[in-house]
Amino acid sequence: MANESTTTVLSELLPSIVAEAMFQAQEQSIMRGLVKNYTMGANNGKTITVPKWDTVAAAAVAEGTDLTNTALNTTSATLTVSEVGVMATVTDLAVRTSASNVVADAGRLMGEAIAKKIDQDLLGLFNGFSTVVGSPTTTISAAKIFEAVAKLRNNGVSGADLYCVLHPHVAYDLKANMTNTFANPNAGDLQNEAMRTGYVGQIAGVNIFESANITDTNGDSLGGLFHRDALGLAMMQDINIETQRDASLRATELVATAVYGVGELFDTYGIEMSFDSTLVNA
Repeated sequence: MANESTTTVLSELLPSIVAEAMFQAQEQSIMRGLVKNYTMGANNGKTITVPKWDTVAAAAVAEGTDLTNTALNTTSATLTVSEVGVMATVTDLAVRTSASNVVADAGRLMGEAIAKKIDQDLLGLFNGFSTVVGSPTTTISAAKIFEAVAKLRNNGVSGADLYCVLHPHVAYDLKANMTNTFANPNAGDLQNEAMRTGYVGQIAGVNIFESANITDTNGDSLGGLFHRDALGLAMMQDINIETQRDASLRATELVATAVYGVGELFDTYGIEMSFDSTLVNA
């Protein structure tokens, strides 16, 4: 076992590394800002229970007639938190000789790693939605976005806060569909925007995002179209970074951890988007 020392090389730089990691985690995580967020305090257990109220219906009532009592029932979803982490070792020589900003580099790598893990965990929940639009042999189109929105509206999902996250290869097909003047002669401003910048923007009131953290298998991938309340992220501890000096190695270990849990809250508020990319199979 390596000898340890309390003397550190990077300890005085730790606040800057943490700040950079937190910034990168916020910037790089797409899903974190698209789902329902909960903050869990310490010493309150590893789970948080989110109540889900059943819908109730109003009815016409005649003058002077007493109303009938309606039972208010709830179910619940449980989010269980656990630790994720990443460790990197920075040598003294690297700190002294590197032409780059070691603090920024270390913070960026730590933040990106945690952000990617959070996104992967949330994106993996798309496979749990009961309603599916598309198939492993279907190519996405704008019509499929409208179809998914129609299914959500039929499930009683109202208002805004609708998002769609797709693999970049599938997003490419959607952009190509929107810029195809033959297939979409009346696409108008949306078509022009996609042609100018490659950004689809909103379709049917849905903000479209792309993420390479979605698993792609030979062009087939599972995206999702959902309301913010469909999925939940419970955060007990955001990114925390500690250092440990390894004197015999002449290096400092950087250990980044986060404690959180993810889960599906309302199944009928989300649609699994299953598509095959022509980009991969071309």
